[in-house]
Amino acid sequence: MKAEVEMKRGAEEKKSHLWNAMHKYNPNVKPTVAVSGEGSWFKDEEGNAYLDGVSGLWCLNLGYGRQEIVDAAAEQMMKLAYFPLTMNHQPAIQLANKLSELLGAAYQTFFSNGGSEANETAFKIARQYHQQTGNPGKYKFISRYRAYHGSTLGAMSATAQANRRFKYDPSAPGFLHVAPPYSYRSLFSGTSEEKDMRAADELEEMIRWEGEETVAAVIMEPFISGGGVIIPSMKYIERVSEICRKYHVLLIMDEVVSGFGRTGEMFGFKHANGIQPDIVTMAKGLTSGYLPLGATSVKAEIYEVFKQEGKDNHFRHVSTYGGHPAACAVGLKNIEIIEKEKIVDRVRQLGHSRLSELRNLQEHKHVGEVRQVGFLLGMEMVEDKSTKEPLSDSKMNEVVGACKQKGLIIGKNGDTVPGGNNILIIAPPLSSTEEDLDFIIETVKSVIRSI
Repeated sequence: MKAEVEMKRGAEEKKSHLWNAMHKYNPNVKPTVAVSGEGSWFKDEEGNAYLDGVSGLWCLNLGYGRQEIVDAAAEQMMKLAYFPLTMNHQPAIQLANKLSELLGAAYQTFFSNGGSEANETAFKIARQYHQQTGNPGKYKFISRYRAYHGSTLGAMSATAQANRRFKYDPSAPGFLHVAPPYSYRSLFSGTSEEKDMRAADELEEMIRWEGEETVAAVIMEPFISGGGVIIPSMKYIERVSEICRKYHVLLIMDEVVSGFGRTGEMFGFKHANGIQPDIVTMAKGLTSGYLPLGATSVKAEIYEVFKQEGKDNHFRHVSTYGGHPAACAVGLKNIEIIEKEKIVDRVRQLGHSRLSELRNLQEHKHVGEVRQVGFLLGMEMVEDKSTKEPLSDSKMNEVVGACKQKGLIIGKNGDTVPGGNNILIIAPPLSSTEEDLDFIIETVKSVIRSI
């Protein structure tokens, strides 16, 4: 009897009570348990080494084991472990000033805990701004199908990926969606750029049909990431910006994935000419994932409206841990390293000279299109090139699994749109060595050529 009790207790101790994100329940699959990391690699509890080809969740821009980042957090926590931003602390002031400098204009920054919260904050700011500038009917937000903007209620409502919303609807009111600049599967005709411009025309048409007096803002990633790494022409981004100005609609640029060097510019919108978003949301690469931090940066002229006298004219929003002193210190050190090591330049150069070699796989019968900018790459897999039928989920899982067997973690756009979870995603740490990139290229090529 005692032996049976001991065996039961031992089994319970081995049982994990952790609820994993984005996983279907399968008692026969043992999740990977990471125990250490250095550079672009991590090791699991069994001693296996893997190159993290998706930077955790697109966030580990400077890789694992950066002692100077850890030291910055520890030093700040010893000095001031916590302080709310209902008042001030120096790391938050310094980081907000640095973000304004990087964005290239005067911005005021509100800190939160991550990307979803950063976008929720942007939605509240946009609605209140219009209320206080004589446009109380402007409450609607337009985003693009396939886009991902977060998992909280408002951010999920902006997220136009049906699989993310099944069983959680109805979503928040006031969120509308238009076609993305997705030339590979566009309903429009013409060149890739012409298809993208037609998508921009559809956005303008929606504003007119809804009534410009009802539309508060357009929210967009410069490059749709989790929805399949959809990379538009830069003229599309410029055209959307023009449309927003024309109809007095705020442009919210979601830089949660694209920011801090991922695409070969400090921010994705900087690839386009003459773009200065009204609001920029950030997270992930802001701290390289070392501590949670989100940021919503707002043009100075928008912020001025919240300084008006009146009982309810201030921004009535707070985040207990948003702008945590240690997280802000980490953000500052992270940006310091990005600048000191010229990370943006090396991503631009190595993205072109190394990672772009994966474009050659577009000749393979199951590769429909390879889309890439900097260290952000998506490979659209198909059963048949002529019909563009998406590769099955089972085959997609085989590819991802085969890469893992060889020591490489890559991603795929799971749980996005029905029947469209067929894009392999590669987004390694921006500090990856040339040898790391060669390993990624050789591994992916060998696995793709084997199917």
